[in-house]
Amino acid sequence: MSSEKTNFYVGVDLGGTKILAGVFDASLQLLGKMKLSTKGERGVKEVIQRIVRCAREAVDESDLKLAQIQAVGIGAPGAVDAKSGKVIFAPNLKWEDVPLQKELEKQLERPVFVENDCNVCALGVYEMELDCKPDSMVGIFIGTGVGGGLIFDRNLYSGFNLTAGEIGHMVIDMNGPKTTWGPRGTFESLASRTAIFNRIKESVKAGKKTALTEMLGDELDDLRSGDLRKAIKRGDKLVEEIVMDAAHCTGIAVGNVINLLNPQVVMLGGGVMEALGKVMIDSIRKTAFEHTLPGTTKGIEILVSKLGDLAGITGAGVLARRNS
Repeated sequence: MSSEKTNFYVGVDLGGTKILAGVFDASLQLLGKMKLSTKGERGVKEVIQRIVRCAREAVDESDLKLAQIQAVGIGAPGAVDAKSGKVIFAPNLKWEDVPLQKELEKQLERPVFVENDCNVCALGVYEMELDCKPDSMVGIFIGTGVGGGLIFDRNLYSGFNLTAGEIGHMVIDMNGPKTTWGPRGTFESLASRTAIFNRIKESVKAGKKTALTEMLGDELDDLRSGDLRKAIKRGDKLVEEIVMDAAHCTGIAVGNVINLLNPQVVMLGGGVMEALGKVMIDSIRKTAFEHTLPGTTKGIEILVSKLGDLAGITGAGVLARRNS
């Protein structure tokens, strides 16, 4: 009977502000999902309870029982030890050495697998969009910050200290803005959604004109990535200039990645690319190829992911299926 099937998987995307859980069948088709706010300020125990609640409600939303779930995958922000299932350090959540796998297995009574959130996103786009065909892929995810995931020989590469793929901390401009965690002029400080929004708000304070203030008011409190696309469509030169600067910086970063790692595919994802990929991609490709050694880019593809906000839960579903 179909109700007795157990080849279903839960994928969880744990972020600083939201928890998203999705339920997938054996072919990784999404059956149902649930979203909760993280409420990280309430501490580790409360966040873990909210992850459990989100997963349970997603299963219920899919008309399934928890007993039918074969495994749960979760992408967590920060440094993760996938073997032990511990979150070593997650600055956005103020977590250190949290045994996430152990706690979730205790409460959900299902096998749980934990990985870094950007690694999980990379896994999702690699399996679902590229059908695992390239030997190598670098995923770059541009949202509130910038993260990356590396796939070599069709497997995730985590590095010696399990922190490989921190592409957002690559320095693009030594004289650029200072960052919270380190040096000046990192990729994240120049091209993330936070960086783009900050530049727009500073420009408005300096008296520059933008259609965004007509749309949202002078403070731009409810600014979203999609608003930037709308402003550019309305011929907003300020927004276009700032977004294209971010595209140029992204292109330099992609060029550096190609010079260093020479992956078959560079896949660009995250909220900024979901909203502005069509506006930015030509500039990113052109700039990337201008910053690579002659002959090193033959056959390499630079693509924009179509998974958007679902990359995290999809990748977590892939993680659960791969390990169970």
